[in-house]
Amino acid sequence: MRIVIVEDHLLMREAIGYACADDFDHLVVGEAGRGAEAIRLVGQIKPDVVILDLSLPDMDGFAVVETVLKMAPATRFLMITASLDDYTVHRVVKSGIHGFLDKGSNAITQLKAALNALAKGKTYYSPAFHNARIAMRTNANSFEKVLSVCEQEVLSLVGEGLNDQEIAARLGISPTTSQTHRSNILQKLNVKGTPKLIAYAISHGFTRIPSRAPFSRFVPG
Repeated sequence: MRIVIVEDHLLMREAIGYACADDFDHLVVGEAGRGAEAIRLVGQIKPDVVILDLSLPDMDGFAVVETVLKMAPATRFLMITASLDDYTVHRVVKSGIHGFLDKGSNAITQLKAALNALAKGKTYYSPAFHNARIAMRTNANSFEKVLSVCEQEVLSLVGEGLNDQEIAARLGISPTTSQTHRSNILQKLNVKGTPKLIAYAISHGFTRIPSRAPFSRFVPG
């Protein structure tokens, strides 16, 4: 397969590239360390698979996936990240990413199996991801079951420390609506007070994903 590797840590990028090319006999056709660079590169090369880190210096990996799939819907994505919090698991499921490896579970060892699965049109998710997903499914109080999409966006901004006026400006809603969402979130999650809500947002990964960031400008012309 023709592979593009998107990873901002050079040593990790080189290790993945070496494994793909020398150990697994795939063709590495491009590398990038930033999201905008990756979008332009993938748009030009049209690889079979993009191996993608979630945390990039200029944007999160989900924004890269969303933008690329609009211009190259046949592209398959394998995400590799150190983040395995609830919100990351939730976003992986919703985004349609074809594979997921967490760096804490010897990702290079599992990389061959993941690439083989993607080459056959299948998906591959690490055991740790499956365990985290099962835990969320069996938790009646998990955020994805009790919060609306808008409430999840508000929660991510609460986690960044924004007040109701700032949240309203970011999301294009009124401060009163923002305050109502905050109150509903507190009640639904059974969290007492904004400081604890901020801690919840951080611990569950909501602050890693920017809300409604304008990534469409990176689409190559």
